[in-house]
Amino acid sequence: MKSLEWNNGKVRFLDQTRLPSDVIYIETDDEGKIANAIRDLSIRGAPLIGIAAAYAVALAANKCGEETPSGIASYFDKVINLLAGTRPTAINLFWALNRQKNVVEANKRQGLNAVRTALLQEALGIHEEDAAMCEAIGNLGADLLPNAASVLTHCNTGMLATGGIGTALGIIRKCWEQQRLKHVYIDETRPLFQGARLTAWELRNDRIPFTLLTDNVAGFLMQQRIVNAVVVGADRIASNGDVANKVGTYSLAVLARYHDIPMYVAAPTSTIDFDIKNGKGIPIEQRNPKEVTEPFGKKVTPDDTDVYSPAFDITPCDLVSGIVTEKGVLSKPYEQSIRRIRGMASS
Repeated sequence: MKSLEWNNGKVRFLDQTRLPSDVIYIETDDEGKIANAIRDLSIRGAPLIGIAAAYAVALAANKCGEETPSGIASYFDKVINLLAGTRPTAINLFWALNRQKNVVEANKRQGLNAVRTALLQEALGIHEEDAAMCEAIGNLGADLLPNAASVLTHCNTGMLATGGIGTALGIIRKCWEQQRLKHVYIDETRPLFQGARLTAWELRNDRIPFTLLTDNVAGFLMQQRIVNAVVVGADRIASNGDVANKVGTYSLAVLARYHDIPMYVAAPTSTIDFDIKNGKGIPIEQRNPKEVTEPFGKKVTPDDTDVYSPAFDITPCDLVSGIVTEKGVLSKPYEQSIRRIRGMASS
């Protein structure tokens, strides 16, 4: 099952807001609908929103009527700005859009048809690259886990969040294929329950054994020595190794450190922001208070309740045991490891 694909000039995607009760696919040739789907989390997960945005730019090319290089560039600047304004934290979005912007710049003097062809090829390439990166991350990360591993994961990092088998969930899948995984424990991941709705759905489909936890049970689970590894994804990684991920990740990292349990972060190099010094420079998206006060449309708080609802938090790099990328497992000091990765990425 694919969460998103290019299909005969349109983008077909799984509406993740309807899972797990309804498996609904939406097909569109409108880049604005893709932008809205990213904004309202119908399409979510850092790698996947980058892929979706790249396809959205390719869709927009079919509506462009400009003929001059300057007109073509101006048109796509507006499209890219629309998509860039959807979600601020995941760097993969801006990484993919920048690749498409470079494609426009390189082809605009050859005419609109050349731009259209190149944009679609770039989007397809980004999608294929992500699938390959997921495979590499899965294989590298599985080697880090002990035999008969009991793993705790947070949010959703699988095929619903990427162009392939997933990042953290890709590691779990590979470990299961190797018959070295005993059990998976899933944080429900409030307030939108991505763990309960999405990760549980994926693991159930794969017949991988799992147990769902309320978020505040994780510490007690660790205290009982039931878990021997924590594996999570990332939405942006600073150049020093600080990690922005779904809110609640920092708490898990602190708990894992206290209980001497390794915590691994799995992410492609497209998630690394080489230009941000540390986590303080990562913008944190604030979500609609109703996601907290009215879960699933049912009001659970008194009127006028004040809400603080960041979508992500920052885990300091010293709490991370290793960062699994498609180019290798990064270790401390992360500034040096990430610097080496940057050289590999640019070569």
